[in-house]
Amino acid sequence: MKPAYQRILVKLSGEALMGDDAYGINRATIDRIVTELTEVSRLGVQLAVVIGGGNIFRGVALGAEGMDRATADYMGMLATVMNALALQDAMRRVGVVSRVQSALHVDQVAEPYIRGKALRYLEEGKVVIFAAGTGNPFFTTDTAAALRGMEMNVEVVLKATKVDGVYTADPHKDAQATRYERLTFEEAIVNNLKVMDATALTLCRDQNLPLCVFSIFKSGALKRVVMGEAEGTFVTN
Repeated sequence: MKPAYQRILVKLSGEALMGDDAYGINRATIDRIVTELTEVSRLGVQLAVVIGGGNIFRGVALGAEGMDRATADYMGMLATVMNALALQDAMRRVGVVSRVQSALHVDQVAEPYIRGKALRYLEEGKVVIFAAGTGNPFFTTDTAAALRGMEMNVEVVLKATKVDGVYTADPHKDAQATRYERLTFEEAIVNNLKVMDATALTLCRDQNLPLCVFSIFKSGALKRVVMGEAEGTFVTN
C-alpha cells in the first residue's frame, strides 16, 4: 500500500517533548517521537517538522506577566532552536539524516532558513526541522507551521498533540466530550475550537492546505494518517 501523501509537515509542540516531566526534554519521550517520525520517513515520505518551545520557555505567558512581549517571543524562538537540535541529535542516533534551519541567525548551530535549500533537502530524503518560528515576534509556531507548509508545498499539515483529535470539549474534564472526525476551517475558527490559533487556521483556509490533528503518543497514529486511514480530526475547506 502506498502512502496517501508524498510530502508532509508535522507541527510538534515543545510540551510534547516533556513527557511526564514538569519542563525540559524527556529522553525516552523524544526517542519515542523520533521512532514515529522515522517510520514515516522510511516509507519514502518527504518530512518537514516545525517545533515549538513551550517546554523550555513560553513567550506568550511571560508577555502576559509583564515582560516585553517581543523580548519574550524572541526567547521562545531560541527555545525552539534548542528543541530542534535535540530532535536532530535523536534522529542522528537512529540513522536518520536531518537538517535544522532557523528563522533566527544562529549560524554556529543551525543553517539559516533558505527555502530552496530546504526543498532540495526534502527531495533528497532528508528530514528538515524548522526552528525559531517565523523569526518574528507576535506569531506562534502554529502560524510558522502553516507558513512553512505552504512554502514547502506540502500536501497536509499534521498537528501532533497529546490528544487524538479535536473534541467538543476538553476530554480530560468532560466525559461527554466527543471527537470530531472532520471539521471545516470556518467551524474551527467560529467555534474557537483551539485547533490552532486563528492566524494559522486562516492561512490554511485561504491556501486550501488541509490540517490533521492527531496524538503523537498513540503508537502508529502518524503512520496511519500518512497511509490515509481514519485517525485524528481532519480540518479542510
